[in-house]
Amino acid sequence: MGLSAVTVLGTDRPGVIAEVAGSLADCGVNIQDSTMTLLGGHVAMMLLVAGDLSAEQLRERMQVGELVVTAAAVEGRRDPCGAGTGLGYVLTLHGPDRPGIISSVSRVLASVGGNITGMSTTLSGRLYVLIADVDLPASVDVADLMRRLAVVGAGLSSEITFRPCESDLL
Repeated sequence: MGLSAVTVLGTDRPGVIAEVAGSLADCGVNIQDSTMTLLGGHVAMMLLVAGDLSAEQLRERMQVGELVVTAAAVEGRRDPCGAGTGLGYVLTLHGPDRPGIISSVSRVLASVGGNITGMSTTLSGRLYVLIADVDLPASVDVADLMRRLAVVGAGLSSEITFRPCESDLL
């Protein structure tokens, strides 16, 4: 069975998830991982599916009305929270909205080999909230990284917390 990453974008309405899931089931594929969110009244879905159809065949057969569907072949799966690959952490940031927040935080994480494996952001008025799952190599000096993140947070007038992920909860 092959793996494909499928994205779905379009105007939100009741039944969108049922329509997408039904179309995938009709294609004979199994949804292994998925995430969905609303972005300004639009639905955005990302799904990892397994089945006998190629990514191109999935794109051709997906019947989801006015939604935009893409599919690409992918290899393998990774476990969440750094399972078997390093140290899993959760980063949160709360502060005023401004350009460069994600860039600043992700640059510090990348400088030590950190990988953001999941992220969500929300803007509520002027308050910007970022939550990210981070996988770090086992060799990272976490205390030093936390100090560097605190400096970035202060520069953004934001509070950053960084705590170990509790993989047994996933």
